[in-house]
Amino acid sequence: MAQAVANVARRINATMEEQRDSLGAEISINNLSIDVWFIHRLHYEHISMVSRLAVEVDLQGNVLTTLPEAVANMQHLISIDLSRNKLRVFPERLTDVSSLQHISVEGNQITELPMEKLCLMPALKSVDVRSNPLTPEAASFPHHFTLLT
Repeated sequence: MAQAVANVARRINATMEEQRDSLGAEISINNLSIDVWFIHRLHYEHISMVSRLAVEVDLQGNVLTTLPEAVANMQHLISIDLSRNKLRVFPERLTDVSSLQHISVEGNQITELPMEKLCLMPALKSVDVRSNPLTPEAASFPHHFTLLT
């Protein structure tokens, strides 16, 4: 397994050095196949490519103003980082992903949170909304998860 991970790391480094946009790789270990995607620059078609198996998605710093619809179909998604984008509205599609445990929208331009919908997410453990111009009542709703403000 270490050999396979090292090979993927080398390919990621080469991708960065060659300034290519993305890299796809498959790691096979004991008949278990895992697709790994490294995305240097976000393109919406990449979201569709990784949606089958994604567990963690890091889309920070991509100047997103909306969330691609494909994210709502990532039913195994556990963590998503949307920090430092241009979101003005909390992406409510995330509330449809029942497996989601951690959401970060730090450093965007969000003023309100859909607290009622967030509270209905069974696996949710934390939501990071630091460095957003939230209204004072945005986080006042009782909740079962950690809310970083």
